Amino acid sequence: MIIVMKPCASKESIKNVVGIIEGKGLDVHLSEGKEVTIIGVVGDRTKLRESNIEIAPEVDKIVEVTESYKLANKKFHPEATSITVGSGVVIGPDTFTMIAGPCAVEGEEQMLTIAKGVKAAGATILRGGAYKPRTSPYSFQGLEVEGLKYLQQAGKEYGLATICEVISRESIESAVDYVDMLQIGARNMQNFHLLKEVGKTKLP
Repeated sequence: MIIVMKPCASKESIKNVVGIIEGKGLDVHLSEGKEVTIIGVVGDRTKLRESNIEIAPEVDKIVEVTESYKLANKKFHPEATSITVGSGVVIGPDTFTMIAGPCAVEGEEQMLTIAKGVKAAGATILRGGAYKPRTSPYSFQGLEVEGLKYLQQAGKEYGLATICEVISRESIESAVDYVDMLQIGARNMQNFHLLKEVGKTKLP
């Protein structure tokens, strides 16, 4: 369920409603727009039957939601989403963000040369593969941590945010120390264990 607050509801009223929900052992997802705040309730909403939240100060209405994926559901988050990558690159509805770079990081000189071209072309995020999930075990598998260091160095040299594909828990643990954003390749889009591990990093 979601609780829609009245336009320009006070922080005190919002805090009061959040307190009621959390007091029942439920989770809260807050979506604060310019005028309207929406409070998403996750958990067994029957615990709120006796709470009378609908008559709490500055509550506009309560909407029952049966759809899944509450963190990405437009009913919970009606405002358009913008994501900040690195020290200020924004991906969102009011920006055009270009990501460019080589399929694989192969060396320091290569990355510096490409980063220079990427910057000159107007891109703001530098990509590079340090881990390469190849079909053949005999093919180049990537430079791994060494490649991440080259990617980070090139990004800093030219003021670019960085992104790298991750393919395992070990690659995630290394990548978070060097890049600003994590990439999931097509063959891992249904690797739910990997997706959960990526989610724990809090990186875009």
